[in-house]
Amino acid sequence: MGSRKLTHLDERNRPTMVDVGAKAVTHRSAVAEARLRMPRAVGTALRRAGQRTKKGPVFDTAVVAGVMAAKRTHELIPFCHPLGLENCLIEIEQRSSVEIVVRCQVSVHHRTGVEMEALTGASVAALTIYDMCKALSHEICIEKVRLLGKTGGRRPFVRHKG
Repeated sequence: MGSRKLTHLDERNRPTMVDVGAKAVTHRSAVAEARLRMPRAVGTALRRAGQRTKKGPVFDTAVVAGVMAAKRTHELIPFCHPLGLENCLIEIEQRSSVEIVVRCQVSVHHRTGVEMEALTGASVAALTIYDMCKALSHEICIEKVRLLGKTGGRRPFVRHKG
């Protein structure tokens, strides 16, 4: 980690919001992912039902929930800055009868990044899928919530395979 330090602590080690006032406004973007693993019978039932349950269209509802969550990240994570997101795209793919992948891509022109918004959007979309499918099984697992990449700040990031 070199000389990096935690950014949300002041000189007296008290929690604080980072002052971004002196930073340049740039185009910032981030992509995050969450994966769900489920018993084969659950995935098969979900696919056969066209991704619908008695609660409604699972993937469509998860998209709406993920976007809403990304827009409200600052209300959930204490030191996140409120941002007027310019774009939030949630994509959901049922890759097999045991895996669903949720991706959230967020962008804004601002002084601070949108990693937390992308992570929150992907996480809440995955939680919504869990909620709508839990009647089929509580063995559904949300796994690998992770940042895939970010641009626009001092340290761009791209996750390598793995």
